[in-house]
Amino acid sequence: MALVEMELKKLIRQPANLFLNLLFPAVLTIVFIFAFADPELGMSLNSVVPGLIVYAVIFVIMTIAQSFSTERQEGLLKRLNTTPMTSGEFMGSQIITHMLISILQVIVVFTLAFILGFRPDSGIQGILLALPVTAIFSLSSVGLGLITATVSKTPEAATGISFVFILPQMFFGTFMPITSATQQIATFIPSYYLLDALKMIFEGDWMNTNIFLDLGVISIVSITIVLIGILLFEKYGSE
Repeated sequence: MALVEMELKKLIRQPANLFLNLLFPAVLTIVFIFAFADPELGMSLNSVVPGLIVYAVIFVIMTIAQSFSTERQEGLLKRLNTTPMTSGEFMGSQIITHMLISILQVIVVFTLAFILGFRPDSGIQGILLALPVTAIFSLSSVGLGLITATVSKTPEAATGISFVFILPQMFFGTFMPITSATQQIATFIPSYYLLDALKMIFEGDWMNTNIFLDLGVISIVSITIVLIGILLFEKYGSE
C-alpha cells in the first residue's frame, strides 16, 4: 500500500496528470451531456451517462501509457533494479493505482451527471454496483496502456499510439449509437460489454442473464489483456 500511496501522490503533484485524470473527464461529461443528450432524438441523459463512464475508463489507456513511457525515459525503471522492490510489487502498485484512478474518474462523472439530472431507475444501488464492474474493466485499460508503452519510444508517441486502442472502443462501445451494421464489429470490442452491462444495471434489470454474460466477458478479457500487457512490458518495454 505504501507504493500505491506514493504513486497517487506523484500523480496529484503533477498538474498535467491531475487534469487528465480528474478535470478532463469532468469537462467531457459536461460537453457530451449537452451535445448528445437530446430526448427528441431518443438520447436521454440516462442513456448517455453509461457511455461517458465507459469513456472515462478507456481513457486510462493513454494516462498509463504516458506514465510508463515517462518513467522509462527518465531511467526510473532501471533504477528500480537497484532497490529491494520486485517487478511484481511495482506492477501491482501501478495496477491498483490506476484502478483507483478509474473509480475516481467514474465518481466524478457520476457526480456531475447527477447534478445535471441523471437519475438511474436502479437508484443508488445501481451506482454502487457499477463501481466494481468498471474497476474490473479498468484492468483491460491498464493492459492496453502497458502494450502501448511497450511499443512507444517516447511519452509523446505513447499519446498518439494509445488512440489505436481508444478510438475503436469509443466508436463501438461508449455513447455512439450501435446500429445493426456495427453490431457485429462491436461484439469484438471490450467496452461494448461494459456499456451493455451498465445500461441494464441502471435500468434495474439486475437479474437479466445478459448481465452475467457481459460480466464474464469483461472479467476474462480484462484479466487476459492485463497479463499480456505485463508480460510484454517486462520483456520488451522496461529497458
